Amino acid sequence: MTAPEMISMGCRLNIAESETLRQNLAAANIDGANLVIVNSCAVTNEAVRQTRQAIRRAKKDNPEKNIIVTGCAAQVDPAMFADMPETSAVVGNIDKYDAANFKLGLQSNRPDIRVSDIMQLTETAPHMVSAFADRSRAFVEIQNGCDHRCTFCIIPYGRGNSRSVPAGEIVSQVQALVDQGFQEVVLTGVDVTSYGPDLPGEPTLGMLVERILKLVPGLPRLRLSSLDGIEIDERLFDLLTGEQRLMPHVHLSLQSGDDMILKRMKRRHSREQAIALVERLKSRRPEIAIGADIIAGFPTEDDRMFAHSQAIIDQCDVVHGHIFPYSPKQGTPAAKMPQVEGHVIKERAKILRETVNKRVQKWRLSLIGTKQNVLVENSGDAGYAENFARIQLDVPVGKGRVIPVKVTGIENKQLIGRVQA
Repeated sequence: MTAPEMISMGCRLNIAESETLRQNLAAANIDGANLVIVNSCAVTNEAVRQTRQAIRRAKKDNPEKNIIVTGCAAQVDPAMFADMPETSAVVGNIDKYDAANFKLGLQSNRPDIRVSDIMQLTETAPHMVSAFADRSRAFVEIQNGCDHRCTFCIIPYGRGNSRSVPAGEIVSQVQALVDQGFQEVVLTGVDVTSYGPDLPGEPTLGMLVERILKLVPGLPRLRLSSLDGIEIDERLFDLLTGEQRLMPHVHLSLQSGDDMILKRMKRRHSREQAIALVERLKSRRPEIAIGADIIAGFPTEDDRMFAHSQAIIDQCDVVHGHIFPYSPKQGTPAAKMPQVEGHVIKERAKILRETVNKRVQKWRLSLIGTKQNVLVENSGDAGYAENFARIQLDVPVGKGRVIPVKVTGIENKQLIGRVQA
């Protein structure tokens, strides 16, 4: 039985779900030797363009194989992908968990389209992976979908409304991963801080984290994916700042540093709230590394508004920055707003990346001489510290281990470290 080739675009959730698809097909005894599955992303027009490019490349490299497109972009616009001559089938975000949808009949020259109405979905099945053969950390999906309607975002229409996985099933999955030897688990989803209100008792993300840490004492490292800062309650805040097994790495969905743009984005936090949150986090746990998503050139953004976004990088000490040049998504309110010229968006994105890079360089310099616990990647010669700093090792070691490393310097913008005995 041969596994299909998987091409994952976009977020960590897609990476986790691609592994789930691989395992589901194996469990259903579906031979993937003749399949390439492209798990698409719809977050920006560029993500869609890259997905289409990946499909064409996959067909060029594997002309004899069937290309199946799934994921968010396929859910939002299945006809576009069905019209591509390289595509054999389009499978929606609900439908991809039914292995039967990957048994291609190919009875006609037209691609099969198997896309259900995701807005009718009210539960997230516990379709979480049991292993990652090619990764040192495991991702566990705790939630899917989103109830918010940010004006720039098409993802709710690709993922549906927010749905949470019951805590007991998550704990069992984390325990199974620890039993397999994984040292780090990442809790992932579309909007993880919205976890719980659809479940009995309305548990919160903080309550889930507490439960995992208590019931899986053998888990050395727990990490959270992107958080909506306005939803970090006191329970979760106390865990982020006081629980050593919860990694000191907080990635915030900031999107902008300007209050008017935040309102037009329909975000629920203000600039002042974001800065205050980071100040509180770092005052309680100074080693916390802050990440952030920031959009450059959102409609109506003028120079002053952009300057606020640039300034918030330093004010929130952002060292893991994801900078996105704005591109209008058909079907979103922002696409109808007055647009910023393309060359201006491109230049602003460049400036934001340069600002983050300067911050990162200062941060890396501050880590020289410190001791970091590094989870070694499969290459064996590099890994990630608790604060998500990537460190190149002086000698190769066994993959998947957590080892002490002393940071000794920087080479080619890369931290280097000496493995400690």
